[in-house]
Parts: sequence; structure tokens; C-alpha cells
Amino acid sequence: MFKHILVPTDGSQLSQNAIKEAASLAQSIGASITAFYAKPEFPVIVYVDGVQIKAPSSEEFAYHSERLAQEYLSVGEKLCEEAGIKFSKLSVTSDIPYEAIIEAASTQGCDLIFMASHGRRGIRGFLLGSETNSVLTHSKIPVLVYR
Repeated sequence: MFKHILVPTDGSQLSQNAIKEAASLAQSIGASITAFYAKPEFPVIVYVDGVQIKAPSSEEFAYHSERLAQEYLSVGEKLCEEAGIKFSKLSVTSDIPYEAIIEAASTQGCDLIFMASHGRRGIRGFLLGSETNSVLTHSKIPVLVYR
């Protein structure tokens, strides 16, 4: 059975629900959890009519991105601590979250990726794509999708 579960989050309510369900699964099978968040890259500075639009410095951006990551990842930490589940958290900077998720699962030695699906359907889902769909398509590690 699975021993180490990677649970990516984007901070949404559905991701938080997935963390709760992953914790229940981990507790029932004796697995550990690594919660994961892909922080965005520093955006390109934008100029309009030769004037730079006010943007944070790269240091400010990194600081706020890390604070947000820790906020999102702390949801899983609290749940796992209460349930007695071995827990770790990881955040990396990447503008291609699905690749970062797969890489994190591989480098952390995870044998299952447990992630939420945001349920886009029809043309909207086709046009917008989905990180979950990309992970499903490219991962060699089993993926459990929570709805």
C-alpha cells in the first residue's frame, strides 16, 4: 500500500478539503504526507507609455509568496499533527505547477499524489486545461483525484 503521499495545494477550499481527505487516508493506511505548493515566479515588470507600473521588488514578491505558501501548507500541518501523521511541507518556485508537482513527488520519494480537481468541464475545461489533468497525463507515480 502507499507509504508517502504528496498533496499539492493552491489554497482553494477544494484543495483544503483534499488535504483533509488525504490525512484520513494516510491515517488509515499508516502513510506520511508531504504538502506541496508551487510559488509563482517573479513577474516581468510592466511598462505603460514608458512608465513602470508600480510592482513589488523581487525580494518583496518572494517574501509574500513564501508567506502565502506557509499559510496554505499550515492547513495540512495542523490536521496531520492532530491525527498523529508524519508530515512535511515543501514549496518551490515554478510557473509550471504540474511539472513542479511531479518533480516534488519524485524527489521526496512519494508513491502517491493526492490532489483536488477543480471540475472544469466542457469547452472551458478544454481551453483552460488543468494542473490535475497535466499531472495525470505526465506522472509515472499514481495519482488519486479528489472531487
